[in-house]
Amino acid sequence: MSFAREGLVFIGIASAAAATAYAFALARRSWSLWLLAFVLTVLALWVAYFFRDPEREGERGETLVVSPADGKIVMITEVQEPAFIGGSAIRISVFMNVFNVHVNRYPTDGTVRYVHYNPGRFLNAATEKSSLENEQMSVGLETKHGRILVRQIAGLIARRIVTYSKEGQQVKQGERMGIIRFGSRVDVFIPPNSKVRVKTGETSNAGVTVLADLLPQ
Repeated sequence: MSFAREGLVFIGIASAAAATAYAFALARRSWSLWLLAFVLTVLALWVAYFFRDPEREGERGETLVVSPADGKIVMITEVQEPAFIGGSAIRISVFMNVFNVHVNRYPTDGTVRYVHYNPGRFLNAATEKSSLENEQMSVGLETKHGRILVRQIAGLIARRIVTYSKEGQQVKQGERMGIIRFGSRVDVFIPPNSKVRVKTGETSNAGVTVLADLLPQ
């Protein structure tokens, strides 16, 4: 099992804390210290589980839009996206809870043409309001079938969005594009004539689940 590089320091701290507690428990033979060591071990395992970064393989193709995130599809709606799309788009929103893999992936091949950070609030990421008011990072891709926008949105617990994207960068479908720590949401904006394959309430896997088919403009 591999782990996201952003989580290595947290895994190290949690593991060191558990090891220290075991050392004190052995030295003092205290049941309370044994209990503390056990709790810290469970915490260290959870931290490692949270930052897991499994390899992902799935259907690929220039007309396919694969999910950028693990989680539950909470909204599919047509919206206006003026910042990069410049008009109407279908927005598919994937909500990640604290048990999902939090590494995000590019939904299509393309060239990064837009990277924009927007500071904001930390509302519940599953709500409509969070798409406008929460802290977020937007990454726009120029593809052979139009413009695609991926937006990482912080949530109630999430306080750190990491994006690897740089303007002018060539990216491949399914490659890692970043991570959001501790529960959040990722929106993907696609052309309005796209054929959506998923429904609200379904679960998705980043880099695996096909969200939609891109049709000729």
